[in-house]
Amino acid sequence: MTSVIVDCVAESPLWEALPDAEAVVARACAAAVAGGRTKLLPEVEIAVLLADDAHVRRVNAEWRGLDKPTNVLSFPAAEPARIGSSPMLGDLILAFETCAREAENDGKALCDHLAHLVVHGVLHLLGHDHMTDAEAESMEGLEIEVLASLGVPDPYRDFELDAGSTGKT
Repeated sequence: MTSVIVDCVAESPLWEALPDAEAVVARACAAAVAGGRTKLLPEVEIAVLLADDAHVRRVNAEWRGLDKPTNVLSFPAAEPARIGSSPMLGDLILAFETCAREAENDGKALCDHLAHLVVHGVLHLLGHDHMTDAEAESMEGLEIEVLASLGVPDPYRDFELDAGSTGKT
């Protein structure tokens, strides 16, 4: 079993609205690594920055060419073929206002949505992606399993019922 060191920094004071944010992040990181189906070193590290929309917007513009905030950005530390031999999995940056707005719009608890976004981001660090329908289905299935291990409801369930389809995006 891989041990996960999580270096979590709350840069934005907005995250004070969720006093246990760092604990949620640590649990979600550990659960995603455990359920991510990737062979890793006995100990790995993940850096997580809890930021605001302005910070994430700047980073998103610089690294992805998208001049807008997003909920989570993932920066893997290793190429996919080298993930299993890297002690550092990578960095995540989360934007408070976007996360909070999405949680409210979807009727989800902010801590559950934060856990989902961290799991999603860590799965990206582990080499998972959702560029094709098959990849998206696989990654979402992993997210649902990992979140269930944390006691977090299926984040896609309500969307599926509302959309009248598979709900997978």
